[in-house]
Amino acid sequence: MTFEVRDPASGEVLARLPLGTREDIGTAVEAAEAALPEWSARTMRERGRVLERAAALVRARVGQLARQLTAEQGKPLREATDEIRGTANVLEYYSGISANAADEFHRLSGGIDAFVLCRPIGVTGAIIPWNMPALIFGWKVGAALLAGNTLVLKPASGAPLTPLSLAQILGEAGLPAGALNLVTGAGEEVGEALVLEPRIRKISFTGSLETGRRIYSLAAQEIKRVTLELGGSDPMIICADADFNRAISGAVAHRFYNCGQVCTSVKRLFVHESIAPALEARLENAVTALQMGRGTDPGVRIGPMNSHSGRTRVACLVDEAVEREEGRVLCGGQVPRSNKFAAGNFYEPTLIMDVVPGSRLLREEVFGPVLPVTSFTDMDQAIALANDSPYGLGASVWTSDPRTARDAIERLQAGIVWVNHHTKVPPEVPFGGVKQSGLGRENGLQAIQAWSESKSILINKGIESL
Repeated sequence: MTFEVRDPASGEVLARLPLGTREDIGTAVEAAEAALPEWSARTMRERGRVLERAAALVRARVGQLARQLTAEQGKPLREATDEIRGTANVLEYYSGISANAADEFHRLSGGIDAFVLCRPIGVTGAIIPWNMPALIFGWKVGAALLAGNTLVLKPASGAPLTPLSLAQILGEAGLPAGALNLVTGAGEEVGEALVLEPRIRKISFTGSLETGRRIYSLAAQEIKRVTLELGGSDPMIICADADFNRAISGAVAHRFYNCGQVCTSVKRLFVHESIAPALEARLENAVTALQMGRGTDPGVRIGPMNSHSGRTRVACLVDEAVEREEGRVLCGGQVPRSNKFAAGNFYEPTLIMDVVPGSRLLREEVFGPVLPVTSFTDMDQAIALANDSPYGLGASVWTSDPRTARDAIERLQAGIVWVNHHTKVPPEVPFGGVKQSGLGRENGLQAIQAWSESKSILINKGIESL
């Protein structure tokens, strides 16, 4: 059996892929087991050279990969190009640290030497989402393989083609057969089988809170290690002393990037009451100026949403807020009526002012092109509003006062805090959330630790007397 991969801008069928089964997961695990002894026996530097060659191949094919990503995911070609280049950056980063990310040595008192050996976990699993399928593929695959594991990965059915192309590139770069295995198909069949497979000792998942809870529960049955990145409802706080123009540009750029379908995008905007009226007019002009269309069209800033169901959910949240008089829709707020957009999953970039605390627009993760705005009187209120969410992935504060910035950094409940910018997640910096945004970290040396087992060795230098 197969499933269709469609262009979200036109509905065109791009490919038909196998609808994987539990048996396919078993076959993939067997391949990973067979490849594990040879791959894990290589030095970390040798494994890093494979990633280095893969990064070079990705860079050589940026245009081809970006067009494929735009076709299946919907994002503008410029954003797709940035994502492919970012994927190459991630692979290069892991290659670059391969000479320094290995074992530790400690000389202790009493003539004891201690070694902490970094060893592969073994056969591992990963489930990646459709919104940033290339970059998150790089995050998980780069760290898992560098640590010496073999991996079975399930790409999202909404954007599986680019991960498949990247896996092929890794093979061309010298990754042995079986070290990385992709199984396409439905989450309830393939994803669940991956988590339940007893030979898989770690699961790394990026996706929804509801699915993350299910995975966490299933993984507990085998005491598997888990990394969960479960989304967020990132607040952006604009203080009265912020750089006004920069803050407006940041709010628009980091809310509507990828049609608002980014875990760390600005999902709630809190503005000091003294600048709220002036900011409202400028925001409206900036949002209405965003050009919507197919991702390959010149000048397009807003592509389609990836799925019809995602658009329906966003539209329902906006309609509910309007019906309950929880805010003022300043622009957007509906499915475009033009025949130009009829075949795709388009939704107008939407700006909603004076959203009341307690609205679902401020409590839930709105995964689409909608920016709710609320004013505040002082920083205590701003921090309270920002922290009033079950999520805690990212947050940003925009101010020219270092004391205000330091205070916000300490008090914001988030895994990553930006000052005077938002969304950027370089591969050198650990990334993950607090509260219900998940467990564990991607990126940086912490990611290598998360994909490794530690074995502690203590040696008494007087061992010759034993």
